[in-house]
Amino acid sequence: MKLIINHSSMQPIYDQIVDQLKGKIMQGELQENTMLPSVRTLAKELKVSALTVKKAYDALEQEGFVNTIHGKGSYVAFAGQELMLEEKKKEVEADLEKAIRKGRSCGMNDQEIRTLFEIVLED
Repeated sequence: MKLIINHSSMQPIYDQIVDQLKGKIMQGELQENTMLPSVRTLAKELKVSALTVKKAYDALEQEGFVNTIHGKGSYVAFAGQELMLEEKKKEVEADLEKAIRKGRSCGMNDQEIRTLFEIVLED
């Protein structure tokens, strides 16, 4: 499985794994019931700790993207369209919050941020 880990990123490695696997599931690259690589296999492939991969798989399971069967492995769970849309909405919300914080840190007030948002929205 092709995942790219950026070791110089501020984003934790397990988070990078989660985001990339979620993306592959939501884009249909990984279908329901597809077996994911074992924790050890993926850790070796990515040259990261097995605990890091385990943490990523646990997070994916908690969010409903993966089912893990003890002794058999981790599989892509049914990710219905609603779950995928909700996940995308959460990502957009997080990006907007980040942009607002960045604007405020530059001294922009709420009205300036709203005006900028409207300008960008028109494009």
